[in-house]
Amino acid sequence: MHEDQKLPVGRRAFLGAAGSLAAAPLLATATASASAREANSAGKGQRTLGSLEVSSIGLGVQNMTRTYQTTIPRRPEMLAIIRAAYDNGVTFFDAAEAYGAHEVERLLGEGVAAFRDKVVITSKFGWNIDQETGQRRPGLNSRPEHVRAVVDGMLRRLRTDRIDLLYQHRVDPEVPIEDVAGLMKELMAEGKVLHWGMCEMGPQTLRRAHAEQRLTAIQNEYSLLWRGPEKWVLSACEELGIGFVPWSPLGVGFLAGAIDANTRFAPGDIRGVESRFSPENLPHNLALVQLVTRWGQRKGAAPGQVALAWLLAQKPWIVPIPGTTQMAHMRENAGAAAVRFTSTELAEFTAEADAIAVRGARLPDNVLAFSEVEARPRN
Repeated sequence: MHEDQKLPVGRRAFLGAAGSLAAAPLLATATASASAREANSAGKGQRTLGSLEVSSIGLGVQNMTRTYQTTIPRRPEMLAIIRAAYDNGVTFFDAAEAYGAHEVERLLGEGVAAFRDKVVITSKFGWNIDQETGQRRPGLNSRPEHVRAVVDGMLRRLRTDRIDLLYQHRVDPEVPIEDVAGLMKELMAEGKVLHWGMCEMGPQTLRRAHAEQRLTAIQNEYSLLWRGPEKWVLSACEELGIGFVPWSPLGVGFLAGAIDANTRFAPGDIRGVESRFSPENLPHNLALVQLVTRWGQRKGAAPGQVALAWLLAQKPWIVPIPGTTQMAHMRENAGAAAVRFTSTELAEFTAEADAIAVRGARLPDNVLAFSEVEARPRN
């Protein structure tokens, strides 16, 4: 899951950009774009997940085929955002088989085709999805024969010969994790998968999986709005040398200011059934938005940039993947890598955040039931 907010790009910025494009010769524009790309890539910085090098900020593309508000974004605009993200130094793109289903992978494959070998693309398996129709069936499916078929489909949809980082989206309790890790080892030997990871797994399953085939990254929800990984996931990652990728690093748009006390959600928007956003809890939780807004003024940054910078400051092997369907917000998110906390500022900011006890659950119970699951033992 990733976040988005619906704020228009300023008319002055739009007209200024249009005027610049109209005035510049095509060759000069192309040269400037290439130069900017190189400069931005160097300026944004790189981080390492295990042994995999990626940009400090990634891009989640989940909502590029259907937003939280249940609207359908225009495909040409989403392709433009993916390509502009690369121009802004982003080299880490996150998708999943379940997003769409299958459609987000097709979008990402088309979007990065021109620079495929210069970026890291990820996807995820694990839900019970029909490989012919894309229909989402009940439950989970990590049976090795099914996952192998899923990977072959991913490669076609992503227009590539390998998946740089493949996650198990949720743990299938009926399949020993050693069987899943063993398949990952086979797929790596075949060159179809380069690295693998897990999402929202139980602690023992994490260790069993890592013992069978070394993990590169763990992906869990993590933000100022949900700090659950601080209980055990981050320490386990540090101990085992595994990178960490926070999904929903802006709290589904909340920390970027997309939600206020009067916000109500459209039918089908999962935020409408998250009790942290209920009319009873939302006014209290807005103290976090006030915190990042106040610090944004202090640091000369947008609130969402402060929230992302705080995540980056936690560990050098943390790489957030904010999502958006707005060009301006993508650029803003990518710019968060330039926002820095001194050690004193970080301690001060974190103390203020610690004093805000978030009310409500991050997901409904029927969704939370898929998190921290342990796979059954191998017989």
